[in-house]
Amino acid sequence: MKLKRFNTLPVRIKLLASIMLLVILSAFVMKGPRTFPTGVTVYKPEKAYNSFTLFSARDGKTHLIDMNGSDVHQWSYVGQPAEFLDPAVVNGKLGHVILQLENGTGSFDNKVIGELDWDGKVIWQWGKQAPGGEAQQHHDQYRLANGNTIILAHKKSNLFEYTNLTDDVIYEVTPKGEVVWKWISTEHIGEFGFTEESLTYLKKKLAQSEKAGRSNDYLHINAMHVLGENKWYKAGDKRFHPDNIIFDSRNANFVAIIDKQSGKIVWRLGPDFPESAGNNVPRAVDQIVGQHDAHLIAEGLPGAGNLLLFDNQGSAGYPPVSTRSYSRILEINPVTQEIVWEYRGGKSKRTDRSFFSSYISNSRRLPNGNTFINEGMNGRFFQVTPSGEIVWEYVCPIIKRSVSEKADDSYAEGKEEEQEVFENTVYRAQPVPYEWAPKGTPRTENPVKEVDVATYRVPQ
Repeated sequence: MKLKRFNTLPVRIKLLASIMLLVILSAFVMKGPRTFPTGVTVYKPEKAYNSFTLFSARDGKTHLIDMNGSDVHQWSYVGQPAEFLDPAVVNGKLGHVILQLENGTGSFDNKVIGELDWDGKVIWQWGKQAPGGEAQQHHDQYRLANGNTIILAHKKSNLFEYTNLTDDVIYEVTPKGEVVWKWISTEHIGEFGFTEESLTYLKKKLAQSEKAGRSNDYLHINAMHVLGENKWYKAGDKRFHPDNIIFDSRNANFVAIIDKQSGKIVWRLGPDFPESAGNNVPRAVDQIVGQHDAHLIAEGLPGAGNLLLFDNQGSAGYPPVSTRSYSRILEINPVTQEIVWEYRGGKSKRTDRSFFSSYISNSRRLPNGNTFINEGMNGRFFQVTPSGEIVWEYVCPIIKRSVSEKADDSYAEGKEEEQEVFENTVYRAQPVPYEWAPKGTPRTENPVKEVDVATYRVPQ
């Protein structure tokens, strides 16, 4: 059946007005509350894993907070991500972090990254020694026990007949800045599981970007971790060699493992997934979208060897897929590729839609079995028990205020007005054991009772 065309001007005006009304109403529906609590909103010390938390904030600094949300230390740089180093990989030194020392021209191309001590002194840095004289680091780095650093970076490459491509490259760099290993994503395009349909769609997007003079970040790798010791390798599965590297592609909806020796992809989850099979576990992994921070849970932690990731949802893929209006934390058996545990907002006596971050964000398993979650879009960190009880919650109070443009009632005439906007987004947050910080670092552990939002009123 063919759709009728609207041939009269009044009908077209009414249609445009209706569409604009829906857009305006949608904007109001999607907005969060104008007033909301910040800092620690609930804390049950007897049920929480008590530690510090490290994160970079919108004030251009990196903060270390205690369980009551008090700043116990700051560094005057941010990181993507800010990483508090395990003393085991820095000769037992306490309070060392990796941050970005010099920003690049883009949001994800840092010129120089470096290791700083507790007092902010630069111990090591890498950037000018990098290919092209800039690190172009983005999204992740990882310090190895031998002192080398694995760095996720960008470079310009060609793909198919297109020349304006933002490629992902991984370097292993020595303390002296020498590159001793590298991996380039476009050299492995045939190993990512793209179907002919996917490749056709990808080529179309690349052509559009090239025509518009824009660079295309076709994979947008946003996490990269070394596997470390794990039960799968000990059982004889060589795909999970401790030196191998796991990464995830935000734009293509897949997670993969790189064999460190050959550079080949030896394990992959996605980009195509079976239909949803409900919420019971275990079950096959259904569609993940735009995921972040995919990594194996470390040995010694509950769920060791399983894959943990923040399933953002939203929309991504070739072609794009969009399935849910909420985010999930998924714990996955990487051998059977089954979900063995998940967190949704509905597990915390809220709606599933109450938990959502369409970009950034991360999650980590804690020693007592809780899971730490950074709902990055909303600057909200919290801990949940295996059953989903929230036993600690912190809303970042560091808010960046800026001015943006919005459509007003005169949109049809092309007029716009400015409005003040604010954001407290946090790309990634890291739970930090107390013993990793210098002795004597102050901290408090005072319980915080959750406010009953149904009865709380702003004082008049």
